[in-house]
Amino acid sequence: MGPWIRERLAERPAWMNALLVFCAFMTFVYLPWDFFVKPMAFDEEVWFGIRFHGFWAKLLELPHWAVYAAGAVGFWQMRRWMWPWAALYTAQVALGFAVWPLLYVGGPRSWVLGAVGGAAFGALALALWRSRARFERPRPPLRERYGEWALVTGASAGIGAAFARAFAREGLSCVLTARREDRLRELATELETRHGVKTRVLPVDLAAPGGAEELLRGVADLEIAVLVNNAGFGGAGRFDKLEPERLRAMVELNCAAPVVLTRALLPGMHSRGRGAVVFSGSVAGCQPLPLHSLYSATKTFDNLLGEALWAEFRGTGVDVLSLLPGPTETEFQQIANELPHRGEPPEQVVATALDALGRQPSVISGWFNWIRANAAFRLTPRSVLSLAAKQVFSHSVPEELK
Repeated sequence: MGPWIRERLAERPAWMNALLVFCAFMTFVYLPWDFFVKPMAFDEEVWFGIRFHGFWAKLLELPHWAVYAAGAVGFWQMRRWMWPWAALYTAQVALGFAVWPLLYVGGPRSWVLGAVGGAAFGALALALWRSRARFERPRPPLRERYGEWALVTGASAGIGAAFARAFAREGLSCVLTARREDRLRELATELETRHGVKTRVLPVDLAAPGGAEELLRGVADLEIAVLVNNAGFGGAGRFDKLEPERLRAMVELNCAAPVVLTRALLPGMHSRGRGAVVFSGSVAGCQPLPLHSLYSATKTFDNLLGEALWAEFRGTGVDVLSLLPGPTETEFQQIANELPHRGEPPEQVVATALDALGRQPSVISGWFNWIRANAAFRLTPRSVLSLAAKQVFSHSVPEELK
């Protein structure tokens, strides 16, 4: 773990690492203590040099916490949105340090304190303003990072098709696999025409016995650089009302097939010193999900397998990512017998995944999904969590399957 931490700290200068540590301290230590423990009568907050007390101080601690939480994430991951907002917030602090002594200290020394504090944080704001290139450092194209060929399972629609289009835009040739050959060939023609890449269409049912092995035989002559384990389906309804064969196929497709494919293709990536594997997990795998019980269990499997492989292959040149989308505008709802409800566009889910690939072990697509997954899983008792999830998801399940 030590080498990984040193590698991450080397991504930014020492003064920026100090800001990272300060933001983390404010996020996880000081502001929670200030909000939950410090008596309201003694509470005090300062914005733009103006001092607030009591109720207003408590209320204004929430945006302060949000700012420092964003700063901790932004500095750790060197996010593009940190410029110019980090510099502008620090300029606000500089203004506050310049104004506060004049308003509340008085006397000749107030000018000295204001000048010293304002100048110090003004210099820091200027340094952050000049650090735009660090936050917007371009990443090499996917083909340059990993190689020529990407294999996408479940590529006939939804997230799988969005992955294939994103890869083709970056010059990767694509192996497209799913059950519906007509859709795969239509997508292959689109990729070849628009982006000039090569494609290979392999219609395979990965839920069938021997399906994964059949797919591997179809790519045996290719150096697969990127594997996206995206094929999968769900099944809404009470466990005992779902067909046994459908349950077996769900485990085969969602769990067994990714294991077989990943185990077969990882050694080649490792020997070449570069490659990537993406598991399409789900926020459904972050908690027990009544009326989607087996599906959430299979996605827990995918989520944890991807995160563990990230750690196993860290530093080898092979990147592994667990992608955890929430509801997405795909065919999933129809296939899972869910009632229709809104979701994220699959293109946005894929953009989130590719931005995180090589940076972190897993990523949840969508800020609301992140809050829901983390707040529910970390703060709620398991009994309450399961019953609440049943109540929520019962609205999207047909009555005859409850």
